[in-house]
Order: sequence, then structure tokens, then C-alpha cells
Amino acid sequence: MTPEFDSLVVGQQIAEASFALTRDSLVRYAGASGDFNPIHYRDDVAVSVGLSGVLAHGMLTMGFAVQPVVDWAGDPARVVDYQVRFTRPVFVDPVEGALVTVIAKVGALEADARVARVDLVVSFNSQTVLGKAQARVSLA
Repeated sequence: MTPEFDSLVVGQQIAEASFALTRDSLVRYAGASGDFNPIHYRDDVAVSVGLSGVLAHGMLTMGFAVQPVVDWAGDPARVVDYQVRFTRPVFVDPVEGALVTVIAKVGALEADARVARVDLVVSFNSQTVLGKAQARVSLA
């Protein structure tokens, strides 16, 4: 069901989700995306380039972060723009994995176009990992 533009209020939380990542998730994503950079699955390589361990692919994080907005909008075609800045890596522990949380709130409303800007807070270990994460959703 499509959200009603006229019922939205700036600051309103419209979605929240958590995403569990494992090393298996990273290997599967590498296969799907073709990004086989070993910093995404080998600790020794990650450490050799100055990282504290294996990290999730940025595009994987970006991709699942918008999913709660897509679910809320009811149709992925309603997301007419999506942008983020990568601010911190998501390190994926070999045993514990990683849990990334996403909170989506209405950041602005464009009444003439009936577009809602949705601001995302994407966090791992209580730190923001995507800065200025925003999706524009057409509700016309």
C-alpha cells in the first residue's frame, strides 16, 4: 500500500530495521557483485592494508540501508533518488558478524511534486556508517 503524502510530517519515523551480516553474507555478495577484493573476506589482507579486520562492501551496506524505505513506499520505482556518503566501515567479526541498524524519518516534504525526502540513520556499534543518507520518494 502506498503511503499517503498528506499524512506525512517532517520528523516522522516511517521505518526501522536491523540487518545481520556474516562473513558468508560478504562472500555471497562478492559473488553477486563481482567485487572479490580480499579485504571483504580475508583478515590477513585487511590488516596488511591498515584495517582492523574484514569489512562489508560499501555498496552492500548502501543497498540494504534503503530497503526499509522501499518496503514503506510499496514500490521500488517510487525511490527517485538515493545518495549516501560512506563515513565508517562496517567490520564483520568472523564469529559474531555485524548488526547494522537503519532508522528512516521524513526529512522534508515537497508538496508540489508530492515527494518525501527520507533521511536514514545507518549505524553499526552505535556509530553512523553512512552520512547524509537520503532517499527521495515520489508519492504522486
